[in-house]
Amino acid sequence: MVRRIDVTGADGVRLAAWEFADPPEAEPEARGPGDSSAVLLLHGLMGRASHWDATARWLAARHRAVAFDQRGHGLSEKPPEGPFTREAYVADAEAVIEQLELAPVTLIGHSMGALTAWQLAAARPDLVRALVICDMRASALGAASQREWGDWFRAWPVPFASLADVRKWFGEEDPWAERPTPARGEFFAEVMAERPDGWHPVFSRRQMMTSRETWVHDAHWEELAQVQCPTLVVRGLDGELGRAEAHEMVRVLPRGEYAEVLDAGHFVHYDQPEAWRAAIEPFLEGVLTG
Repeated sequence: MVRRIDVTGADGVRLAAWEFADPPEAEPEARGPGDSSAVLLLHGLMGRASHWDATARWLAARHRAVAFDQRGHGLSEKPPEGPFTREAYVADAEAVIEQLELAPVTLIGHSMGALTAWQLAAARPDLVRALVICDMRASALGAASQREWGDWFRAWPVPFASLADVRKWFGEEDPWAERPTPARGEFFAEVMAERPDGWHPVFSRRQMMTSRETWVHDAHWEELAQVQCPTLVVRGLDGELGRAEAHEMVRVLPRGEYAEVLDAGHFVHYDQPEAWRAAIEPFLEGVLTG
């Protein structure tokens, strides 16, 4: 069972959130407001809460699992002029935690969502019990990376004639993809919506570039070092976070641990869902039930 909840984020932005529950196995007393086994899942740039569906349903058998569409994404509000700053994303996550009474919460973030998670954990340690960082770099990516993303967005053959075409282009034909896979095609099919002329992304590519501009030029090691809670750094073996940088992140974190998922790219939880769960389960067992 999935229940939609509307939350008010920073600056009054409307955010769409979902709470996942599995009635046959759920323990109602463990799902109440303020329960320390609560988990909040944060998707990455261009993503949406539904990308966490399999992970959230797995977690919901024992814990309170919530995911939400970040501003500019999915079914949440997309204010024409933003703001799409780091501060706004962190404030939105903080609002979800406080309004849904999730604290102290375990944050699981993928890519940009992981950056939001550790920035929030650094700023509000009272709200965060533990943290899982999935395939997000702490180093600056630089101006060249931003230019490449602009070129990539302009190359999308939008509108797509069908979802099959979406899956084929992102899963097989995208010349910018280092690791084309069917899972990558499915990931992008999840963020498309049909219009009279075909299938378009549910987000504005201009807004995604604006959002990315606010963090790609800076390194984020200082905030990482301020995270005091237990933290697991997870990387796909063929993902964007290299092994050396991941180990350095673990070293910088006061209470860092490391895990990697074989035969997985950037979209770790889509590429290898069972191996992803196996990688994070021991850590979660320790922080949520230990």
